[in-house]
Amino acid sequence: MLVERTSYDWAYSEDIPGSRCGPEDGPWPRSYQVLSEPELWRELRALAKPQSTVFDDRRGWRADSLNFQPSPNTKTQDRYVVTQLDILGQLWTLTGVFDGHLGDVTVEHVAYHLPIIIRDFLRKELADDPSAFSSAAHVADLFSRSILAFDDAIANDVLELFGGLEGLDNFSDAEIWNIINDQQSGGANWKKARLCMYGTTALVALVDPNHENLWVANLGDCQATIVSLNDAGDDWIVERLTTDHNGDNDAEVERVRLAHPDEPECVIDKRVLGALAPFRCLGDIPFKQPPAFTRRILYNLFPGFHNTSPWEEFLVRNHTPPYITAQPEVIHRRLGGSARGPRFLILASDGFADLCSGEGQERIVSTWVKSMVDQPSEEQKASGGAFQNRRDNMALRLLRQALGGDDRYSVSRVLTLNMDVAWIDDTSIVVQTL
Repeated sequence: MLVERTSYDWAYSEDIPGSRCGPEDGPWPRSYQVLSEPELWRELRALAKPQSTVFDDRRGWRADSLNFQPSPNTKTQDRYVVTQLDILGQLWTLTGVFDGHLGDVTVEHVAYHLPIIIRDFLRKELADDPSAFSSAAHVADLFSRSILAFDDAIANDVLELFGGLEGLDNFSDAEIWNIINDQQSGGANWKKARLCMYGTTALVALVDPNHENLWVANLGDCQATIVSLNDAGDDWIVERLTTDHNGDNDAEVERVRLAHPDEPECVIDKRVLGALAPFRCLGDIPFKQPPAFTRRILYNLFPGFHNTSPWEEFLVRNHTPPYITAQPEVIHRRLGGSARGPRFLILASDGFADLCSGEGQERIVSTWVKSMVDQPSEEQKASGGAFQNRRDNMALRLLRQALGGDDRYSVSRVLTLNMDVAWIDDTSIVVQTL
């Protein structure tokens, strides 16, 4: 690891937060190394690689971010984005977290290219109609359409190589193989096809230039939370903005079942076609296209599928696609007006919620925000003065709170457990001041 340690202790599965490891992942107990406070912060920073972005220092607009996976043998499939979009001379803020699955190819593509597509949609709309952004509902619709268009292009860019899905019948497997495995000539087709094999959830927040409006677009099970002071100014309100799009959400299960009324196996054990946990994603084309797309195109990728059996288990249930959607749920919040103290937007992948499952996410966030913000004096309360934000990395302090807070032994266990595979889920966090 990254720091010298001389003190050791032992941990059992129940000592590790979250649901990633259990008694079956023994032998338990496992050793871990107890870190001093300076060592702990050093290791936490080295593993999470926290970043800070200042949008407007005078107004206190900033965003702190991180991507955390303590296992040295596990490559994180989470990504985040913190950027500003220049929309005809006006700077909009875009932040987001993405939780990839099966691999990191698609999530890497999404984190880089999706902000560009959203920017281009906004630019074109404003150029065509200068009053387009006067309606929050219109911006929400535009936000949604840009994400759908981005996802549609993932499969369509590949299908265009063959004249559409029906055109596949005009090509032999050998011809398809030669078209998509073009690595010797730059690999453009190969890269397009690879994007279809993997998928990612997405949680993206958009804030207008004057911080008067917030839009949050959600696909999957990442979570957005707003933290603000109550009207009396003496306590914090932790408001969850998003709902999870997975098998624990009865409305999502019902939506899929209604779309496929004669297919009892469209959802099995809370998974789409018995295989996929999130019900809304970017990518994951085998769940959005007929089986011929996977069998004729993706099976011919090189290097590709060493074993197609797991794919065939759900492809035989694929009769009337799509079974998942890239239609995001878009939430709008009006931010205008003078806030009593700072407001925080937290975007986090499901790894953060998993870490909080013991103590509870609302309690962890409440404890965190109280530690992040200096409490006002009675004089400041009377004058309505804003609280003063500490300059610590907000996302890193929130992660530490979820890992055990001031309990140095609990945090050390998560950072240094002696285990060959990942013992917690990938966790990405963006904390933005509003």
